[in-house]
This record gives sequence, structure tokens and C-alpha cells, in this order.
Amino acid sequence: MSTAAVRFISSKSSAIGNVHLQLFVKPNANAAREGIVSITPSAIHLAIAAQPKDGEANKAVIQLLSDVLGVPKSRLHLRRGLKSKEKTVTLDIATEDSVTSILDMLRKASAS
Repeated sequence: MSTAAVRFISSKSSAIGNVHLQLFVKPNANAAREGIVSITPSAIHLAIAAQPKDGEANKAVIQLLSDVLGVPKSRLHLRRGLKSKEKTVTLDIATEDSVTSILDMLRKASAS
């Protein structure tokens, strides 16, 4: 069950691949509102308290996703959008079946 916001890209040699997360990030958010705001078909909307300077916001995005998904930060990579609110983050070493559980974890985090 892939969406544009969460897509699985398999490797050519096995069923293991990467999950791509399309994000829309709002930096400078109130710390009380920090987290996953919503999930739309096209993007996962995040609010983070960090400022968008010196890579602070990008580090906060990776930390937030690591906490929500329960994976080490080393498995998350910012692929696009270093200086943009629209970002693409990849999660390494995933299977196509993991897309559903990733979406469930993101939805659960957005509801709290």
C-alpha cells in the first residue's frame, strides 16, 4: 500500500530496498506542536522547533523520524531538499511489506 508520501523502491537484486518519505517541513514551530502534523496523499507534514540554519532543521527532521519509526538515525538519509521545506528522506534496508507498518507508525504519531 504505497502512496506518493511513502514509496518503496526495490533493489534490482532482492526484495530489500528503500522507502522514500516525501516531507513538507515547517521549521520554527512552537515546541509544543513539534511532531507529525498530518499525512496527506502527497506528503507527510512535520512541524519542528529548530531553525532552518546551519542544518539544524534537517537534523531535527532526521531525529524526529528516527524516534517515530524506531530506527537508528544512520538508516535515514536526506536525499532532496537540503534548503527547502519540501524534502525526501530515504529509509535504508526495508521491504515492501514495511510500507504499511511505516504508514501506521506515522499515522499513530500524527494522532497524538
